[in-house]
Amino acid sequence: MNTSANFDFSGARVIVIGASRGGIGASIARAFQDAGAIVEITGAEPACLPEDAARFTYSRLDVTDTAAVDGFAIDRSEVDVLVNCAAITRRGEEMDAEFFQHVLNVNLVGSMRCAKALHDALSKRRSRVINIASMYARFGSPRNPAYGSSKAGVEQLTKSLAIAWAPDGIRVNAIAPGFIVTEQSARARQDPAFTKAIEARTPMGRWGQPDDIAGLTLFLASDEAAFMTGTCIPVDGGYSVV
Repeated sequence: MNTSANFDFSGARVIVIGASRGGIGASIARAFQDAGAIVEITGAEPACLPEDAARFTYSRLDVTDTAAVDGFAIDRSEVDVLVNCAAITRRGEEMDAEFFQHVLNVNLVGSMRCAKALHDALSKRRSRVINIASMYARFGSPRNPAYGSSKAGVEQLTKSLAIAWAPDGIRVNAIAPGFIVTEQSARARQDPAFTKAIEARTPMGRWGQPDDIAGLTLFLASDEAAFMTGTCIPVDGGYSVV
């Protein structure tokens, strides 16, 4: 799938936070680069995937460390697009209060830290912020309560920043992926009954792929979406409308 075919981001400076393990973040980064952007990625791991190390500048970044995030931002004076994609979850283990707090710190507060730290760099370019939320922002999740809570917060943060930063020319939108085949969903996909139930409910009859998210990300970052801010768009094969 060539998600970059209809977009030209030649020379645009793009940062994708949380793209070290492949999945949605890496797919978004590759699509922006294929459309001509200068892309750098971050992740919590010591290194990104070998195929991405050859493509991108990579920085190891702990989004729960305010000093580290601020230090990362200091060296980036102008940014055209920021994608907040860093997230963790642990299906069936999120009732523990300390881990619950950690999930919120990574997924929600981490997104705010990165956006806030890069605000000045974004405002210089009248830029775009795209946050990756989840369909769990709108559905209850008995096995992933921390993840769902954090992603609901990401959707609300998106609305609030869209209003706060509109005078700076910064548009802030979010995407709410459905069930996507990634390393993060691998644990859930080990349950055949669960996997089949998702496919049965989803009108398109399948799980999504990371590239299914990349095209919308490029659209939201483009001038074609110039009058859009504060939105959170589901990409879930129709799961949320059933």
